[in-house]
Amino acid sequence: MNNETGNSCPMPSCPDNYGTMPSCAGLAVPYVPFQQTGSKQYSQNDALSNGTLFPGLNLPFHLKVEGSTLPSTPLVELQALEFVVLELGTYLDTHPDDTEAFELFKQYSAMEQSAKAAYEAKFGPITKTSAAAGSSYRWLQDPWPWNYGQNEVK
Repeated sequence: MNNETGNSCPMPSCPDNYGTMPSCAGLAVPYVPFQQTGSKQYSQNDALSNGTLFPGLNLPFHLKVEGSTLPSTPLVELQALEFVVLELGTYLDTHPDDTEAFELFKQYSAMEQSAKAAYEAKFGPITKTSAAAGSSYRWLQDPWPWNYGQNEVK
């Protein structure tokens, strides 16, 4: 326990992967450390590859895909944006006063909405909710989005 900061990190300034603990944490009571405000973030492709936007929360997974091996397709780019928006939203659930994270959330949300609209304009609806936006129900029409990546559709 660091007496200066009141958290579980033995150093005066803790790196992101230590988190913080309540200063009055009882003995033999399990706690999950809180993520620190202003935590470092991966790029969107690295976040998708690592399974988290935040390096401090990164627990290596043996089956992860390296970001450099992900195909550069509109669907993968949309998935990366959606992942970053989801991660930032989850972070903001516990850190609602982090204005920098909220600005990033708004920025990536706008990018995700734009990418989704562009994707759906070219390939069709990606969710059933989007299928309701057209003049007719187009959800079960071929080709499916993943068929484009497999070069089954030209």
